[in-house]
Amino acid sequence: MQFLQNLLLYIIPFLLVIGVVITVHELGHFLAAKALGTKIDRFAIGFGRSIAAWTDKSGVEWRLGWLPIGGYVRFAGDDNAASIPDANDLAEMKRKLIDQGRGAEIPRYFHFKPIWQRAIIVAAGPISNFLLAIAVFASLLMAFGEPVSSTRVDSVVAGSPAEQAGFRKGDVVLSVDGRKVDSFQALTEKIILSSDTPLNFVVQRGGAEVPIVATPRRGPILDQLGKTHMLGKLGLGHENRPGDVTFRRYNFPQAVAGGVERTVTTITRTVVYIGRLIGGREKADQLAGPLGMAQLSGDLAKRAAADSPDVGTFVINGLLTMFQLIGVISVGIGFMNLLPVPVLDGGHLLFYAYEAVARRPLAAKVQATGYRVGLALVLSLMLFATWNDLQRLRVFNLFGGLFS
Repeated sequence: MQFLQNLLLYIIPFLLVIGVVITVHELGHFLAAKALGTKIDRFAIGFGRSIAAWTDKSGVEWRLGWLPIGGYVRFAGDDNAASIPDANDLAEMKRKLIDQGRGAEIPRYFHFKPIWQRAIIVAAGPISNFLLAIAVFASLLMAFGEPVSSTRVDSVVAGSPAEQAGFRKGDVVLSVDGRKVDSFQALTEKIILSSDTPLNFVVQRGGAEVPIVATPRRGPILDQLGKTHMLGKLGLGHENRPGDVTFRRYNFPQAVAGGVERTVTTITRTVVYIGRLIGGREKADQLAGPLGMAQLSGDLAKRAAADSPDVGTFVINGLLTMFQLIGVISVGIGFMNLLPVPVLDGGHLLFYAYEAVARRPLAAKVQATGYRVGLALVLSLMLFATWNDLQRLRVFNLFGGLFS
């Protein structure tokens, strides 16, 4: 029964979320390639042995692998390890096609397409992830609106950075670093990613606007799922009172604009976090890998179950929770793939930029080296994130208890 519960609450939601995000990513590549007349050999979702496969009228093999984590689109002639053959590879490929009497197919091969078309096809994957996130966020805004709460300060922790900066009970926060805040949650989200960084607040106090400069201090933060994170804390408290929370309704154009805003905000926060990580102002222990995402999916499913009085409500709450998680993870997958690292879409775009300037592709040896370095970087990041996941899951404590 425990295994079935874990399967239902952790594994299945995680596979559903990742499956949808990756399928949309690969469909972006596929549809852009189709629109530009590119010859495609295979569209695959999942890795490993095929459990289902068929070929459509255009000659594309559709394949479903038994391990539904990942996917790919294989273009005709896509045999090079770095997926970008050099000038010698291209000449050899063209010669073979002509010898086989298939010279008319050459313009349809991905690697013989103009650079701008190849760049569109490659960029279409991450762009599709961003569009998916916008659609998810916009749908949620249209269906449920957005809660808007008071930014009133109901308490100030003694000895905290907030008290030292001059915050008082009853202050209403109007803006942070020149940007208006319309909910205490938005205020908190700004603070937690600003540890050891001075923030410029404007608060309303007794009918006057008062400027305050305060610097959040790193400390334990308990999230809504009961997990502890070491993030920025200021020491401001807020308690919702009757009438504090209202819902802002959105029509279709407003919801789309809101979806775009949330997607951009998520990307911006990711960039800020990476910048602070590189600058040593954040710790890398907050990075999460596949196990962390699976745990998050399961924790959200558990919370949906706890908040649901019956099976029907649980299904609805669970689907809405997974829907929102799809939007957030889709932004992350899109952003990560645009990083200029060989083996990722951003790395291919970097190679195309060189080709556009030099008027020829990089040498095969350079591409292969870049591919191996990029793969090593991605695998190292995944291993490090998985290590963090194992630490958070206390796996090593468990082993220590078993073998002590």
